[in-house]
Amino acid sequence: MGLFIGKGRKARRCYGFDEVALVPGSVTINPREVDTSWKIAGRTFRVPIMAAAMDGVVDVKFAIKMGKLGGIAVLNLEGVQTRYSNPDEVLDRIAKATPEEATKLVQSIYLEPIKEKLISKRVEEIKKAGVPAAVSTIPQRAERFASIAQEAGCGIFVVQSTVCSVKHISSEYKALDLHKFCKKTGIPVIIGNCVTYEMTLGLLKTGASAILVGIGPGAACTTRGVLGIGVPQVTATCDAASARDGYYKKTKRYIPIITDGGMRTGGDICKAFACGADAVMVGSAFARAGEAPGRGYHWGMATPHFNLPRGTRIKVGITGTLDEILFGPARVDDGSQNLMGALSTSMGSVGAKNIKEMHRSELIIAPSIQTEGKIFQVVQRVGMGK
Repeated sequence: MGLFIGKGRKARRCYGFDEVALVPGSVTINPREVDTSWKIAGRTFRVPIMAAAMDGVVDVKFAIKMGKLGGIAVLNLEGVQTRYSNPDEVLDRIAKATPEEATKLVQSIYLEPIKEKLISKRVEEIKKAGVPAAVSTIPQRAERFASIAQEAGCGIFVVQSTVCSVKHISSEYKALDLHKFCKKTGIPVIIGNCVTYEMTLGLLKTGASAILVGIGPGAACTTRGVLGIGVPQVTATCDAASARDGYYKKTKRYIPIITDGGMRTGGDICKAFACGADAVMVGSAFARAGEAPGRGYHWGMATPHFNLPRGTRIKVGITGTLDEILFGPARVDDGSQNLMGALSTSMGSVGAKNIKEMHRSELIIAPSIQTEGKIFQVVQRVGMGK
């Protein structure tokens, strides 16, 4: 399998969202009559689009708003919300920094220690509003932070790193035993990130409630440029979905996979579901909401790394409210608003009554899908030509 890229060396051809398209079904369905909901650990959410645990995207107010709209927004336990009692002042400084100053400023801001009392406070604030509190941290801090967050009423705990494996070797610190962690943690645990069949299968066996798929595709992430690693999201999602389905056949335990990053438009999100995703996680699309804490800016989770930042601050602008981004009406022409409307319409067009039926949609390799007939849009930089 694969193509020769040099003498004796093969490489597998992989695909991203711009290279594939969905084929309409032979039967279509009224978009108002499709079911877009998804389940995690027996709980149903009507919005299968999660907001990423990034400081320019999610704060307490955003998490509450997202929860009331039927979705999940994940709060970063290692960000400004848990380092500063008044994070708004810090976010203002980040938004006002010049591009040349931004990374250095973010690095210095994140040197402030994380305060455990703020972890409890943020979780309690979200929980008090009557919506599930979802939080995220890296594996090295997972055990301690999970205990604090769970006591405060956390509903979903995310363990997330650039590359997450079941077997992690380190002589400097004790690696997190994912099997033991999932078993003793009394709330659903989401683990990520991965991009291969083998790694997904290994993470599925830990007892996790869901798996995050994606390395480096985010708009503000520079991992692929800095480290040279990553797999385009179409192939990564298809491989992870194959692992999930194989695991289900053997165990009868269905564990959802969440495609994380790389989706700019409703069309990209629809393709992710067709590839096998049960839910998706996006950052930049929500960073453009008026309720987002980034003030029109968005930066990667690894941007503040003191030695090797793998993210950058980007300007995304503020284009509308969270309501408009999720449910419309769309006020922009690039497919970045009314994401739920796009999903339900696409599902109706391919004849999928629910997300699992969407997984069976026909996919084609279509490298011209973004350019065919779009010369005026490209020249005028409107719609698909942006």
